[in-house]
Amino acid sequence: MSSHTPAPAPAHVVDPAGGCPHALNADLRARGPVADIVLPGGVPAAVVLGHDALKEFLSHPDVAKDARHCPALNDGTIPADWPLRVFANAQGMHTADGADHRRLRSLVGNAFTARQVERLRPRIEELTAVLLDDLGLAAAEDPDGIADLRTHFALPLPMSVICELLGVDPEHRGRLHDLTYTVIIATDTTPAEVMAAVRELVELLGTIAAARRAAPGDDLTSALIAAREDDGDRLSEAELIGTMRLMLVAGHETTLNLISNAVRALCTHRDQLALVLDGKATWSDVVDETLRWDGPVSWFPFRYPTRDLALGGTVIPQGTPVLAGYTAAGRDEAFHGPEADRFDVTRPGAARHLSFGQGMHYCVGAPLARLEATIALERLFTRFPDLDLAVPEAELPRQRSFIGNSVQALPVRPVRPARPSGASSR
Repeated sequence: MSSHTPAPAPAHVVDPAGGCPHALNADLRARGPVADIVLPGGVPAAVVLGHDALKEFLSHPDVAKDARHCPALNDGTIPADWPLRVFANAQGMHTADGADHRRLRSLVGNAFTARQVERLRPRIEELTAVLLDDLGLAAAEDPDGIADLRTHFALPLPMSVICELLGVDPEHRGRLHDLTYTVIIATDTTPAEVMAAVRELVELLGTIAAARRAAPGDDLTSALIAAREDDGDRLSEAELIGTMRLMLVAGHETTLNLISNAVRALCTHRDQLALVLDGKATWSDVVDETLRWDGPVSWFPFRYPTRDLALGGTVIPQGTPVLAGYTAAGRDEAFHGPEADRFDVTRPGAARHLSFGQGMHYCVGAPLARLEATIALERLFTRFPDLDLAVPEAELPRQRSFIGNSVQALPVRPVRPARPSGASSR
């Protein structure tokens, strides 16, 4: 071997506390579109970071979602209490392939067609108005005029919508959010914390399913139960709970982060906000540029090559757990151009991001997320055009996660503080 051949870069050891992903993404992407990583617990894996490589990977016929294609998860190499097993062990369309995947997706797909989602517009607008009142009231009652936008607006909007769709009673919603955050989003948790939260979440979803079984309604959980009972092998109990969990998590955690990230971007890029308020760009443009520039999901687990897979000049060995690097692909200069790091709501082609996935696992809830986010942002900045961050953006506490990408709290001032009397108006 030539003495000039550079040694391969060592695998990146993933920090379980996560944080802002963009500097790390840029560093890893500079080495190539695929990187070897070591996940918490010492588990070797890979992450796909380049846009073109990720697009190919997400729809590749030799890439599976079913954990039986990952030997290390099944032969004792990876311990049974590994916290990230929750992504591999859940039963639902997000861990199914082929006919199984089509069967499970068809059961929920009809609830999320563009036509069905559009029927939810009046309810989303109604909830948005109520929550904006709540946000304004919380700020008015605070001596500094500050309220947490996540607590009062960005969380309860998608959480209410998905829970109403699933037929979840309001008293369960706070606990469901806490549990799903612990199980799915936080990556600095101990195995014992995750196992306890998974048990409680499965039990709570079982309670909700039992209530809908006893008193069916016009909701998605009742429809899934009916589909199961009409044809015994349509949906197992584990698949029912897994599907409910997927709908719940994907239906609120991602939209919560999307709304939060869009608000942060607009508050720190007032020129871009002005373009939208002046009608020179749309709220839909804001949503797509946020999904590209600072998407709600950073590195998402897992897919497994069913053979050694050549991708972006790298070979990913068969059975490797692979994460989809959505935030990395969103700022890939090779695809989005030399100004990929810039937030620009007029960017041509911003909608070609991969934040909703690609191929047969493309996010079934994408139309709902878009509708919720566009209504939320339009109503928020129409009601509070001076809304701004209450602390410098760099000081906002980040989610302790390499999966979710957002902040833990978003303190804002909805109304610009009044000038002291006698102050100059200049």
